Amino acid sequence: MEARIRLFESRDAEAIVGFSLRAWEPGFASLEKAMGSEIFRRQHPDWREGQRRAVEEVCQKMRVWVAEADGAPVGFVAVELDSHEKNMGEISMLAVDPDFQGGGVGTALTEFALDRLKDAGMTVAMVETGATPDMPRRGACTRRPGTSTFR
Repeated sequence: MEARIRLFESRDAEAIVGFSLRAWEPGFASLEKAMGSEIFRRQHPDWREGQRRAVEEVCQKMRVWVAEADGAPVGFVAVELDSHEKNMGEISMLAVDPDFQGGGVGTALTEFALDRLKDAGMTVAMVETGATPDMPRRGACTRRPGTSTFR
């Protein structure tokens, strides 16, 4: 499946929130299993609402691009230029609709975002993942030549 990557538009927000919550649900379930329900619920009393607000805020305040297939958003990536003095940037948020996972959309978004960071003069890119024992690391950032993985 070939996705086209374009700048975020406000009309994308609802779709992005919806597929992001579906995409992250297994990660939060795995985190709850790893932490135990009592501690998880103290830290994340309503993870869906917290993540909804986080996605909406990122879409309003950061540089965001959307992967689109058949005219609909199927993935997104948000980039933050943390420090021009340190030439450091970050892929701060990324999600792919579960119906489109495994088809290269996440890899395309990651590579696109890393290229935008490089174009902005960043020489260091930080990419954090939500990997847990039940959710192994995936994606281009762990395989791209010249990258380092810290665990």
